[in-house]
Amino acid sequence: MSQENGEVLVSREGHCWTFTLNRPEKMNALNANIVESLLAGIEDAHANGASVLVFRGNGRNFSAGFDFGGFEEQSEGDLLQRFVRIETLLQAIDGSPCLTVALAHGKNFGAGVDLFASCKVRISTPDAFFRMPGLKFGLVLGTRRFGALVGTQVARAILEEARGFNAQEAEAIGFLTQTADEAAWPELITQANGRAAQLDAATRAHLYQVLGNQAGYDADLAALVRSAAAPGLKDRIRAYRSAG
Repeated sequence: MSQENGEVLVSREGHCWTFTLNRPEKMNALNANIVESLLAGIEDAHANGASVLVFRGNGRNFSAGFDFGGFEEQSEGDLLQRFVRIETLLQAIDGSPCLTVALAHGKNFGAGVDLFASCKVRISTPDAFFRMPGLKFGLVLGTRRFGALVGTQVARAILEEARGFNAQEAEAIGFLTQTADEAAWPELITQANGRAAQLDAATRAHLYQVLGNQAGYDADLAALVRSAAAPGLKDRIRAYRSAG
């Protein structure tokens, strides 16, 4: 079964739901519609007994992160709300009782990398690239989650400079589960379905809850709000974008 919502395509095979970001002309940047569509789709998948959720992107990459288009016309309150909804999405994926799988290719940035990092299985093509520049405009989003994956010292070294890293480094530091060409992705999804089927839904959900990061969700949201609500958010974004 498949359905289209313009910028998010949803397909379903058995208990596996695939969400494809479909805004290739904007490098799948996360606008409000994509975020809300993903949130609604994930809720629908959970309600309908999904066991595997797959996230991928059409076009040249997985996601270029937060969509800054039209930010000058938005109030700082509007921008804050958009960042809060992205954090809500990250927590919905991170805390999902399903086995979550992210498939990345191309150049990926910011909130798109955070979305990728929220999944339990993280696969990219060997030529993928990742960068999280949010701290350049004072935004704390996904930071603790990244640190949990790669370790505090590695996370600090990367985020302090907001430097990018390629797939080989990402795999070496534990950010990636593995690298694989896109031709291999269908088989890897099949393997994920088999892995998810090893446990019944209640046991799998309990396992993920025990091993999960839910205890830090409120602190993550508070840190994000404090950073985004500091006066001058639009000025900081403007300066960041001008610096290129």
